[in-house]
Amino acid sequence: MQQMAEWLGPRRLLWAMRFYPPYLGAGIRMRNIDPSLRFIEVEMPLRPWTRNYVGTQFGGSLYSMCDPFFMLLVMMRLGPAYIVWDKSAQIDFLKPGRGAVRARFEVSDDQLERIKDGVEREGKVNPVFEVTVTDLEGIPIARVTKTLSVRRRNRES
Repeated sequence: MQQMAEWLGPRRLLWAMRFYPPYLGAGIRMRNIDPSLRFIEVEMPLRPWTRNYVGTQFGGSLYSMCDPFFMLLVMMRLGPAYIVWDKSAQIDFLKPGRGAVRARFEVSDDQLERIKDGVEREGKVNPVFEVTVTDLEGIPIARVTKTLSVRRRNRES
């Protein structure tokens, strides 16, 4: 993914994600992308194939909608001198999603600087990010916590 991001560039990579089969099928769309890549807003409609047995948003679809964005934002903003991976994730379901849902993934300049400083001091850091998935009225549906692994790229690797 990191090589593809470098090859395509941030804008084209995010545009191309519209055609990633799980996102295309689920109807997941990037609705707003900050030009400086500080945030991405994503939305997913409720479709017959993203519903669970009781007719609400399937938990796997909710998680899938949130999976790559913190990693991508950090990776694209830090550039090729760093290696960024997802390390772990947790999702807490707060309320049934009975319609379309959205999420806003943000990585501030301050967070990015703390990551860089931590990598320089410790060699590797595991920053934690959190996003709340809401319905279109802003009512929380789920909370996703992602832990990344970030280190400098070895010149030999």
